[in-house]
Amino acid sequence: MSPVSSSNDPPPAASVFATWRSSLAIAVLGAIAAAAALSSGMLWQKLGAIQEQLARQSAESGALAIEARTMARQAQELVRETAARLSVAETRISEVALQRSQLEELMQSLSRSRDENLVVDIESAVRLAQQQAQLTGSLEPLVAALKSAQQRMERAAQPRLAPVQRAMDNDLDRLNRASVTDTAGLLARLDDLVRQVDELPVQNAVAQVAAGRRQSGLSGATPAAQPAHQGRPAWWHAALQNGWEVVRDEVRGLARVSRIDQPEAILLAPEQGFFLRENLKLKLLNARLGLLARQFDAARADLNAATAALNKYFDPASRRTQYAASMLQQAQAGMRAAPLPRLDETLSALATAAAGR
Repeated sequence: MSPVSSSNDPPPAASVFATWRSSLAIAVLGAIAAAAALSSGMLWQKLGAIQEQLARQSAESGALAIEARTMARQAQELVRETAARLSVAETRISEVALQRSQLEELMQSLSRSRDENLVVDIESAVRLAQQQAQLTGSLEPLVAALKSAQQRMERAAQPRLAPVQRAMDNDLDRLNRASVTDTAGLLARLDDLVRQVDELPVQNAVAQVAAGRRQSGLSGATPAAQPAHQGRPAWWHAALQNGWEVVRDEVRGLARVSRIDQPEAILLAPEQGFFLRENLKLKLLNARLGLLARQFDAARADLNAATAALNKYFDPASRRTQYAASMLQQAQAGMRAAPLPRLDETLSALATAAAGR
């Protein structure tokens, strides 16, 4: 007998359909969720691309801003450079205008008479000679200018220029009687002293007389002083004697007794000799510059300092030191601050001749 089915149980077809429908709903929901996730990913990717594009555009905008600032700065520099060039051009234009005016004045001066041109040329030459004499400290430019002017005036043979010739004669006599500093000779002495500084012996230097004594002995030996026999005993005897002299000179050179009045000189280290000589050279070069600049007081002070250093640190018994000291004394004696004579009488006569009086 078969069991009796309950009235509450659903039929099999209905249960399958319900199960299929729930699976379909779940699949639809999963598809919808997958589509939503896919769309969200695509949206996020698009948003990232947009952000990257915005960042790139921002970087490009920054670069463009920097380039714009650079171009603005270059434009400002170009404006300043243009302004500077414009000022230089204006300066050159003013110089050209000045040169043009000077050229016009020169053309006007060339259009004058021969005597007026001669007077103007002589005055220019005399003034230029005065400037050269002030720069060099020598009277030769003045003497040469006056002699050349006298020759030109003698060739012109104009009676109205006779006062100018007399004034030139008087000034030339004063120049011949004047005595000024021999700048060229003093410069030569100072250059010679600078070259000899490296050869001056210091007081605490040990005199290397042994080698010199041996060389003088060898050079002074004559054939008559050689042994009569020229065989092997003579060679052996000469070698033994030479060796003995070397040993004797070396032993004598181990100690040296001398008198040094300046204690600082004996305390001078050997490696400081280089700096001592360089300082002495600097003092001489400073004196040379002072002489060229006609600053005789400063030059004398430098020469006095050089003389003090020479007497303090260098060997006074050496001929080189004595010669250098004598040269320094001559240089100090040759420095005279006598003013250069001026050609006021000649210039006054030329001005009178140029004015036609």
